[in-house]
Amino acid sequence: MATLALTALTVGQTITPLRTVALLAPRDPFDGPQGLAVNKTARGAGVEELATAEDWALELVGPGGTTHLTRADLLAMSQHEAVLPIACVEGWSASARWSGVRIRDLATLCGGRADDPVHVESLQEAGTFYATSDLPGSYVAHDDTLLALTLAGEDLDLDHGFPARIIAPNRPGVLQTKWVSRLVVGSAAVGSAAVGSAA
Repeated sequence: MATLALTALTVGQTITPLRTVALLAPRDPFDGPQGLAVNKTARGAGVEELATAEDWALELVGPGGTTHLTRADLLAMSQHEAVLPIACVEGWSASARWSGVRIRDLATLCGGRADDPVHVESLQEAGTFYATSDLPGSYVAHDDTLLALTLAGEDLDLDHGFPARIIAPNRPGVLQTKWVSRLVVGSAAVGSAAVGSAA
């Protein structure tokens, strides 16, 4: 009897028309805004107003001082594209086409090196998933580590981290911080708590 019940709850994994009744099946990785699942929405993170505010700007802190970059400023910089997966702790993974500014370009813009560690902060202040993460220098230097601004050729959906999010190769989704508000480059970033924001 227990086996039958479990089968009924997970049958949607293999029988697509029954997906909606598969209560215990892993989330469909392509069921979400822009064809990619999310496990933390902007509303759930409490960042809707901050993320869509007209005066949002990325605070960039480094050896050369502090600067603020609007989304228009970021879009005016050299843009790069990478096809990278979101690998979620819930057990799903899906690749997508992201584009934005290389983190190493931002690091050098504020007087850092292209392989300096970077501490990332989110507009999200609290919750089950934390609001910061650290990018070691090896990630910062990688061609495909981006402050992503678009997904599949469109502006990021709010639930995917608009106005900007981190995307990097071989990082769990919980460390691909969304709703980025601040980057701290260099020695100030060393030793920061390595926590993350939901995929």
